[in-house]
Amino acid sequence: MSENAVCTGAVNAVKEVWEERIKKHNEDLKREKEFQQKLVRIWEERVSLTKLKEKVIREDGRVILKIEKEEWKTLPSSLLKLNQLQEWQLHRTGLLKIPEFIGRFQNLLVLDLSRNTISEIPQGIGLLTKLQELILSYNKIKTVPRELSHCARLEKLELAVNRDICDLPQELSNLLKLTHLDLSMNNFTTIPPAVLNMPALEWLDMGSNRLAQLPDTIERMQSLHTLWLQRNEITCLPETISSMKNLGTLVLSNNKLQDIPACMEEMTNLRFVNFRDNPLKLEVTLPPSESIDEEEERELFGLQFMHAYIQESRRRADNQVNCSATLPISINTDG
Repeated sequence: MSENAVCTGAVNAVKEVWEERIKKHNEDLKREKEFQQKLVRIWEERVSLTKLKEKVIREDGRVILKIEKEEWKTLPSSLLKLNQLQEWQLHRTGLLKIPEFIGRFQNLLVLDLSRNTISEIPQGIGLLTKLQELILSYNKIKTVPRELSHCARLEKLELAVNRDICDLPQELSNLLKLTHLDLSMNNFTTIPPAVLNMPALEWLDMGSNRLAQLPDTIERMQSLHTLWLQRNEITCLPETISSMKNLGTLVLSNNKLQDIPACMEEMTNLRFVNFRDNPLKLEVTLPPSESIDEEEERELFGLQFMHAYIQESRRRADNQVNCSATLPISINTDG
């Protein structure tokens, strides 16, 4: 073997040993870094858990996590140690998402995460079988998962001011105990079929959407007593609205209504109605009130206005018929 070959072999051997040492050193550094990161995470989790425990209160017999105007963009998994919580109230915290582990809080009755920056509702929400109230208004949610229909005890759902919600999954009609629904200030162009088929619904707000008309099937909502439809683009009302026998409050201000259907006289339970700021084709002046107190209490475009409008519309229609009946008949005598 030549001297050069021996030299080359020795160099390669040293090189391999050196590379192996470097490799091992790098691996040791990596493990050390991962270990330190793990320690940091554990420490942060413990610190976060301590902070969260300080936010837990007892109110009306419930265990509540209450955080206001304090930054919590994400919620740590250490929160699972507080699985006895019955209510979350997290407002103006900058929360970006509802944690995926939300379904493990089986005792949760109220989930109030309004005024944050949440963009989606996780499918795990459907595991909260005891949930009674879900309040997610003033967020950035665009869609609602069908799994929400599994929250069989849900009574109150608020999704107002999310701006971009335009539909609800049909499965939500299975929420048999839902009585209160707020969908105001979103992007709905019609009342979703799921809403029309909610059997227990009593209170509905769909104000400030883009509704152009109400479906004829609106009469299905027989339990409804309050309906807010202000600030939409509704041009006419269906005759079937008169079949909503339990409706007591109906707000239709700031729409594009040109007429009030005569059938609304049949709505004997109606106690409050508002037609203000609609381009109604008839101008109706209410008779003067007998007292100052009565004048102050009277709603200018309310129930009394509605009945006066319908009577005036009927009177004009009768006059038109009478005029048509008394027109002279022209007889052609030519030829």
